Amino acid sequence: MKIHNTEISEPGYTKVKIRVGNLPSGNEINIFAHVFHSGKPGKTGLILAGIHGDEINGVEMLRRSIDMKLYEGLISGTVIVIPLLNIFGFINFSREVPDGKDINRSFPGNSNGSLAARVARKFTKTILPLVDFGIDFHTGGESRFNYPQVRFSPNDDRAKLLAEAFNAPFTIAKTKLPRTLRKTAFDLGKPVIVFEGGESKRLDGFAMEIGIKGIRNVLIHEKILDGTPEQVSKSVNILRSDWLRAPEAGLFVWSKRSGVFIQKGDLLGEINDVYGAKSTLVKATSEGYIIAHNNAPVVNAGDALFHIGYEI
Repeated sequence: MKIHNTEISEPGYTKVKIRVGNLPSGNEINIFAHVFHSGKPGKTGLILAGIHGDEINGVEMLRRSIDMKLYEGLISGTVIVIPLLNIFGFINFSREVPDGKDINRSFPGNSNGSLAARVARKFTKTILPLVDFGIDFHTGGESRFNYPQVRFSPNDDRAKLLAEAFNAPFTIAKTKLPRTLRKTAFDLGKPVIVFEGGESKRLDGFAMEIGIKGIRNVLIHEKILDGTPEQVSKSVNILRSDWLRAPEAGLFVWSKRSGVFIQKGDLLGEINDVYGAKSTLVKATSEGYIIAHNNAPVVNAGDALFHIGYEI
């Protein structure tokens, strides 16, 4: 295996620097790949975080997985761990890169395009051809908390098996979006699942615990690691979902949070007028599971408050 200009042949650990470009200050933008090679034939797995620079929970999760020596003692194959893809976004607490582009809407990329497109292209050409499967770690967007969940493409049987092996509290069939890593990987015949857990710009220990156990479970399933998979919970299979939105603007206080089962009519929270003149109750319109919720204290009419998942 050769990554960029580095040959990986001997068993052990190798850190590979992949140059992408420069900022106006002259600082280099690099991708750092941490490669753990068993020295024996087998599959190559990709463990990735930080496509969105403000989603630091995944970055810390992969740092911890390396620190706890999760990838040492592989019985076959190779694991490529990239804790942080979007360096600029991470430094600036931003989802995007300098031109406002989203790397995860820029695949398969363009070597002569924007910085987001160049990062996506370098990754697509340098890393994706080497891997057999991948796990891409994310969190909820601005002020939105995602209960630990793993997503797979409905028409990708191999990704479904990976998602089931991961064993997150929620396993969600989610259609691929154009120009994303998951769609590009699928087009190349590489199954990639997406883990969502926590909220942007925050660390969440529970989501990290689930995520690290999920990595281990998948690597055991793929016969890269030895051991017995750890059953985090009985995963709930979600086949469709929608958002319950704010009927009014005002101060939002939730009384039900992510992870719980709700029934039609349950009180989920309330939206209060800032002057105390009016209070609007937010109630469930159907039964299902809250798979994500909005932590924003101030909302506008139409803002997404609760992401409800359904088993049927």
